[in-house]
Amino acid sequence: MKYAIPILLLTASNVFMMFAWYGHLKYKSAPLWIAVVVSWAIAFFEYCLQVPANRIGHQYWDTAHLKTLQEVITLAVFVLFSTLYLKEEFKWNYAVGFGFMILAVFFVFKKW
Repeated sequence: MKYAIPILLLTASNVFMMFAWYGHLKYKSAPLWIAVVVSWAIAFFEYCLQVPANRIGHQYWDTAHLKTLQEVITLAVFVLFSTLYLKEEFKWNYAVGFGFMILAVFFVFKKW
């Protein structure tokens, strides 16, 4: 249960990250400077969650573990964001590629 807090914070920060990085793609007619300013404003909230997530998580894992968790969470949030918000198709080859990335979790977290 103690591991849940950093994972939940990383997940929430990734939701903000997706909107900051890719949300503006839904509004391509908006001027670029507005997209940049809005993205930076959203990213502020991402960092307000991500920094404590890493500080708390570093009590349990080293930075390689934290980075690996971050990437896997990012992939999961990205799949939901791109399919539900941007209405993009999720193709089988994306699943295979992401699966290989998720396999990294095994190699990073396994005690060798």
